[in-house]
Amino acid sequence: MPGPPSSSRALPSSDTAPGPSLDFQHQTVLLHETVELLNPAEGKVILDGTLGGGGHTQALLARGATVVGVDRDPVALAAATARMGGNARFQARQGNFADLPRVAHDLLPVDGVLVDLGVSSPQLDVAERGFSFMKDGPLDMRMGDTGMTAAELIAETDERDLAKLLKDYGEEPFARPIARELKKALPQRTLEAAEVVKRAVPRKAWPDRIHVATRTFQALRMAVNGELEALDALLAALPSLLKVGGRAAVISFHSLEDRKVKEAFRALVGGCTCPPGFPVCVCNSQGDFALVSKKAVAASEAEVEANPRSRSAHLRAVEKIR
Repeated sequence: MPGPPSSSRALPSSDTAPGPSLDFQHQTVLLHETVELLNPAEGKVILDGTLGGGGHTQALLARGATVVGVDRDPVALAAATARMGGNARFQARQGNFADLPRVAHDLLPVDGVLVDLGVSSPQLDVAERGFSFMKDGPLDMRMGDTGMTAAELIAETDERDLAKLLKDYGEEPFARPIARELKKALPQRTLEAAEVVKRAVPRKAWPDRIHVATRTFQALRMAVNGELEALDALLAALPSLLKVGGRAAVISFHSLEDRKVKEAFRALVGGCTCPPGFPVCVCNSQGDFALVSKKAVAASEAEVEANPRSRSAHLRAVEKIR
């Protein structure tokens, strides 16, 4: 299936943006915690690989850093550019965070990399984007403006592979019957797809705390946008992106993402395998990174109350030490 666009077109720093982009308002998650872990300062260059509405970037700029914001969504790029008001230390570039080695090749290595893997509120809330099972819109789900839509993905994927996709990306226990019904119906609208899921899952098996279509929509969105593949590419690129002393911070929102980040960071850090009692390490198993925080940082109770979507957020960070 086609991946996300990889354009690195630079956008001018300006306080003018197309009208629709000004509606892109997003509640930034773990703002204070992320900024503290990245430790921005004057002279430091930080890549915000998921610029979104620009909340994290604005806070990093306020601490004196130079920030290059990258996003595949042209609406988000225009809105964030307007929000920065012509700040000379900010630049926006269109692209996918998986492609940062190319998108930001002229800047590397840098002092910090930030990726927020959450879907922006405007993407969820605007029916025409096709992310929501609560609002009627085209079954699109693309974070950018090119590539295969969710409706096209369903139509072009055979039933067995579609079921595997729903199970792997959505951890959906009823993946097979849902895939079967989706292939029969070939929905073109979001509410139509949600109704298909409702028919496929026995009423007594509907989850109590989430909508019955949540996992299916999550899986389709992740597949359409190549989200896990993009995360793998980013994590593999971190050693080449960061200078010594540079830090990377990743905010994830569900277990599949957080598990990948945790395991990748653990591999970067490494660990001594010498027998107990050795006075010095001779195994050379120590990695070139150190954990900035030993455990994932979660949103405070106050933040969750103010922004329920932050409830599942997990922030992890590492620092390149050699």
